[in-house]
Amino acid sequence: MNVYEGRNIRNVGIVGHGGSGKTSLVSAILFDTGAVNRLGRVEDGNAPTDYDEEEIERKITIGAKLAFCEWNKNKINFLDTPGFGNFIQEARGALRVADAAIVVVDAVSGVMVQTEKSWAYADEFHLPRLVVVNRMDRDTASFDRSLESIQQTLGRMCVPIQVPLGEEKAFKGVADLIQMKAYIYQSDASGKFSESEIPGDVIGRAQEYRERLIEAVAESDEKLMEKFFDTGSLSDEELISGLKKQIVEGKIYPVVYTSATGNIGIQPLLNTILNLLPDAISAGSVTGKDSHGNEVQRKIADSELFSAFVFKTFSDPFTGRISLFRVYSGTLTTELQPYNPNKGVTERIGSIMLLQGKTQVTVPRVHAGDIAAVAKLKETQTGDTLADKAHPIMYPAVKWIEPVISFAIEPKSRGDEEKISTAIHRLMDEDLGLRYSREPQTKEFLISGQGQMHVELSVARLKKRYGVEVTLKPPKVPYRETIKGKADVQGKHKKQTGGHGQYGDCKIRMEPLPRGSDFEFVNEIFGGSIPRNFIPAVEKGIQESRQKGVLAGFPTVDFRVILYDGSYHDVDSSEMAFKIAGSLAFKKGVKEARPILLEPIMNVVVQGPDEFAGDLMGDLNSRRGRVQGMEVRGHTTVIKAQVPLAEMLSYASDLTSKTGARGSYVMEFSHYDEVPAHLAEKVIAHAKAGATSEEEEEE
Repeated sequence: MNVYEGRNIRNVGIVGHGGSGKTSLVSAILFDTGAVNRLGRVEDGNAPTDYDEEEIERKITIGAKLAFCEWNKNKINFLDTPGFGNFIQEARGALRVADAAIVVVDAVSGVMVQTEKSWAYADEFHLPRLVVVNRMDRDTASFDRSLESIQQTLGRMCVPIQVPLGEEKAFKGVADLIQMKAYIYQSDASGKFSESEIPGDVIGRAQEYRERLIEAVAESDEKLMEKFFDTGSLSDEELISGLKKQIVEGKIYPVVYTSATGNIGIQPLLNTILNLLPDAISAGSVTGKDSHGNEVQRKIADSELFSAFVFKTFSDPFTGRISLFRVYSGTLTTELQPYNPNKGVTERIGSIMLLQGKTQVTVPRVHAGDIAAVAKLKETQTGDTLADKAHPIMYPAVKWIEPVISFAIEPKSRGDEEKISTAIHRLMDEDLGLRYSREPQTKEFLISGQGQMHVELSVARLKKRYGVEVTLKPPKVPYRETIKGKADVQGKHKKQTGGHGQYGDCKIRMEPLPRGSDFEFVNEIFGGSIPRNFIPAVEKGIQESRQKGVLAGFPTVDFRVILYDGSYHDVDSSEMAFKIAGSLAFKKGVKEARPILLEPIMNVVVQGPDEFAGDLMGDLNSRRGRVQGMEVRGHTTVIKAQVPLAEMLSYASDLTSKTGARGSYVMEFSHYDEVPAHLAEKVIAHAKAGATSEEEEEE
């Protein structure tokens, strides 16, 4: 394998909605460039970058994968990313180290929800991008409809630099609008083609779109605009140089056409990548922070001190833990012992690898701008920087969004209880969207992820990799209890036994507080009716009792207790007696103060294709949701609502079935609100039945 310098390297993230053919496109590229010896297919389970067991079984990409090819004495690194909502964050992590993005759009469906999300990620990192309209050979594929969808949603500066030769099953190649040449492919998926003049039935459309391309390039540059007005056109050289400049500046996004499974349009796409997208050192420099937190610039060059950013960690069954990184400055060799300023440790480098999907290719060194991998770094994790110890630098990590769904998790056998935590934490090392926690109120262990499929996949990996079998259950909703009225009660504990008795007596007033106030204790004892040293015991008795409320055993919140009177006995009073008295007073007071049940209300943002807007609104209303607003973005509708958590536990799978997996949502806690009386009765009855069965089990 040749080792390339940064000026001969392109780092490209392949992003887009699930099912648009990203992995198939990478397969065709690797086959046509000789990187692999067969045209892999997702359907057959032999695509080079979909090699995980779960990916093969589900026929979707789950994690970002690295592959590379050599083309015209250059190296192109491809980051093949997931397009399904549960795993779309992987695309964001990959684009963090890319120099450009290829946004793949389905020629049949056009721009979809995750296409827009991927586009937004590319915006976040200010990446130049190229739009590939794939699957042009499918039934109902359309040049006009797909382009209209792209320009409406992603912007009118998405401009074709090719037009397809035919559509649907008649798709046989592309006409290049810069060179004004046609590339006509054989129908056997071999990738072989012939170059010719543009056919007569396409030449009119080609000339029309070439003029539009020239106008778009001229429109974005004053000098070219003057030349265009003077002569009515631009030379090929001016067109290419102007186009490349405006692609890099994010003013124009060229559109090309392919069929990955038919192996059509791949070589022109590769030429476009080399000719129009920036190389790995063209950005000039990269920004990080030094050990004092000051911003510093580091030149992207071999002559600089070494620095690299680790953007992904995953576990390989044979090699162990593998860290994927991009070298930003200097050259990495096996002799180097880079310093990790995030962890404060020095790491040893074993063999340096280039990854071709799961195939590992060992190389002696990696230049600035390249992407590679090393195995078995002891402390380094995703988001860390490796650098020269004398001149450390830290590059900013990608912040992952919080999980949207949680499930309670239980071991199938008692022996697995201790294994679960260790195994899940290993999964969390490579999957930053996964969380594991304990809900203090319900005492349940929760596994949280970006959707139901994400959580189920993690559970499948627990079994396959670590032999840990678990059961998933919907999590218990963390209800709360509170009061709506006031109460004035006495709590008296008097017990006479042989020797010392027990005596504690307190009088309290209870009143509600605003939501979110939790608990307040006020001491208004005057004249020593309760000795000062016993007053904390009264509060402690109330604090302990409120953790298991009177209605259904949920914590009681948002109330104030005013201790104003009581009595004591010189001999029989004790802290324990007053603690019990406080507890008795609390229970009596809650019953008199109109207790109610509270439930968590979530802020929910749902997005999906506009044809489902009515169904999505109706569904949220049926879940007791309050719609806060709605906006239309292209062909996507975004709905903001507040919905009780109890109604959202099955939402992930329901949304998938309602929208054909084209919808997505995010959810976060907002506040607590009162449960309607008829539902509260059911929750209370269920909680009491559960408490009874637990007591019977303990007996």
